[in-house]
Amino acid sequence: MANRKSPFFDTATTLGKIVAFLGVSALCGVLAAGLMLPMAAVGGATATAGGEMLDQLPAELKEEPLSVPSRILDQDGNVLATFYAENRVPVALDQISPNMQDAIISIEDERFYEHSGVDARGLTRALVNNATSDSTQGASTLTQQYVNNVLVNAQYLNNERTTISGTKTVADKLREMKLAVAVEKEMSKEEILEGYLNIVLFSGRVYGVEAAARYFFNKSAADLNIPESAMLAGMVQSPNGYNPVNNPEGATERRNTVLGAMLGTEAITQAEYDEAVASDLGLDVTPLASGCMSANYGNYFCDYVQRTVLASESFGPDAESRQRLLDRGGLQITTTLDSTLQQEAERAARENAPYTEFGENDAVGASLVTVEPGTGNVRAMAQNTTYDPAAEGDQNTTINFSVDRPMGGGAGFQAGSTMKPFTFLSWIESGHSMTDTLDARTNTYPNRTQFQGSCGQSGTIPLLLDRPAWTVRNAIADMNKPMRADYGLYWSINTATVAAAYAQDLCGITDLMGRVGIQNAGTGETINPLNPSFVLGSEEVSPLMMAAAYATFADDGNYCEPRVISEVTDTRGNSYQVPPVACEKVADTQHVAELNNTLKAIASERIAQDITFPIAGKTGTNNSSSSTWFIGSTTGLTTASWVGNFRDLDSLEGETIGGVEYEDVWGSIIAGPMWADYMGTAAEAYPTDEFTAYDGPASDPRTMGSREGGETIRVDRRPGPQPYYDPDAVVSTED
Repeated sequence: MANRKSPFFDTATTLGKIVAFLGVSALCGVLAAGLMLPMAAVGGATATAGGEMLDQLPAELKEEPLSVPSRILDQDGNVLATFYAENRVPVALDQISPNMQDAIISIEDERFYEHSGVDARGLTRALVNNATSDSTQGASTLTQQYVNNVLVNAQYLNNERTTISGTKTVADKLREMKLAVAVEKEMSKEEILEGYLNIVLFSGRVYGVEAAARYFFNKSAADLNIPESAMLAGMVQSPNGYNPVNNPEGATERRNTVLGAMLGTEAITQAEYDEAVASDLGLDVTPLASGCMSANYGNYFCDYVQRTVLASESFGPDAESRQRLLDRGGLQITTTLDSTLQQEAERAARENAPYTEFGENDAVGASLVTVEPGTGNVRAMAQNTTYDPAAEGDQNTTINFSVDRPMGGGAGFQAGSTMKPFTFLSWIESGHSMTDTLDARTNTYPNRTQFQGSCGQSGTIPLLLDRPAWTVRNAIADMNKPMRADYGLYWSINTATVAAAYAQDLCGITDLMGRVGIQNAGTGETINPLNPSFVLGSEEVSPLMMAAAYATFADDGNYCEPRVISEVTDTRGNSYQVPPVACEKVADTQHVAELNNTLKAIASERIAQDITFPIAGKTGTNNSSSSTWFIGSTTGLTTASWVGNFRDLDSLEGETIGGVEYEDVWGSIIAGPMWADYMGTAAEAYPTDEFTAYDGPASDPRTMGSREGGETIRVDRRPGPQPYYDPDAVVSTED
């Protein structure tokens, strides 16, 4: 270019002088010649050369979908949260005030209805003005601006170099011009104006006139008056410079300039102009928050939904592309959330375990998570803390107590006695009965005691300790005695649970736990049978995991994977694959019914005597009294209730929770009442039928009696080597 004379300057001497004056000869020479050529403003060799150059440029504008916010909806279609990189609400032209249409045309392209995409007259005027005065005029028509915005939108979506103002090359500008001419042949003026007003940036992340009207005036674009329209139209030249929040004086001056242009094009009368320039800006700024912070409730559930999207290949090949789709793709994500239950769960968690009142320990957390038996649909996910990624600490945390670590939770919480029902269901599956008698007198298991374990070496799992024996303790006095299995589970007797585990295959118990989705919440690993203390709840689990597992008891042995998304579509009508209802029969109906006889007695007698519909569940407290649980069901809903110390895992003993100082800490007196407060009203929106009846021999689990012919299970000793572990390090206490 430096050694070859450009043909553009052979017949454009005047323009060449202007370009030289500006010091941008290459750019403006090409633009002056190229842009005016299609309008026959310049002839001869320049026209020929410019036309040839333009013929080599693409003439088809390949539009990508507008970057539109995505919304997370509850099961009824109510908006829970909005995600966006660009806050935009596309509307039809007839939903945009005529005042706004007149304002944007008057200030940006008064000859909009006269040109064919490129305005040669406007370009010449701008070049002369810019060369001979201190003011600056633009030469791009609304059509060209529309084309450029479409290109930039596509570039953002495809992660390409963006041709925003100040970064355009000569080729960029020429392509923009030719595409503008092509667009004018394919689209009506009204369609172009509508497209422009929906795509253009107004401020920050506010794009399109509808979003701008809502943001600055808290009204629809259809209702914009003359001065409001003039202010918004003036902002497109410099969205940040003329932002009325940060620069009200500049915004007012720019608005009045637009009003003057509207008066000059006779879009308004002198009286309307006088009234408008005398008015104040009349702002009613109403920001739209983005992300899960924008939710009025269900923030932690929202966070879980977002993580579910980011983890799914249905929404892109990697997390970055999935987040981009969420921010720009206009997804409508319908979830399983029942907003009525969600708000009731949040109330119950905050009232029963208030986080900052009464000078309470700021490490006391509370969680309520509800799963629907038969579908796995998560209907509520609440906790007592405030979700705020920008202010982590104090009463704010983004840690979701309800879920596993990979999905935003912590390492989980020791399950305590809520793990015991799985030992007893496995006990039933292995051919025993809840009316059989266990020898719960045995509380000492010497080092190298052999437990049955089909997945261990030689079919056994030896106990290996760094001390002589594993001592199993009961919290209730005088319980080291023979007792029926149902009585041992009802009173949550540790020695009875270990006796039941000793009398069966430990690998059968962990297999059952795997069938109902139980794993370590921090690592994702399955439960390891090499450490028999897992039967007393030593493993860290999450409330959602346990709610889904217990829902198996409420649905006759059918386990359903928990799910939070039921449907996803986008603005183009595309549907995205989401996890379907996935249920599997994992336990015999009558086996579950036999277990439920005890779980029903626990829930109705020890947790919620005032609830009139059938319920079943189990309490739990871990060994250090830092976690308390109650997980209970109706036939329509299963809810895990957890209250514990989530920061340092110290005991809750002596802590004040909800205005009550607790000297003793049990699931039945902390997590249980919170469950009853919530489920007492929430559960009746779903089925509360009788659980399936057990048709075999049964007894009253509250009393000591025994069934005639019941089998007494005794403990013997089988020495043998195995890798070291310490079951006494964490054991459950009973409730």
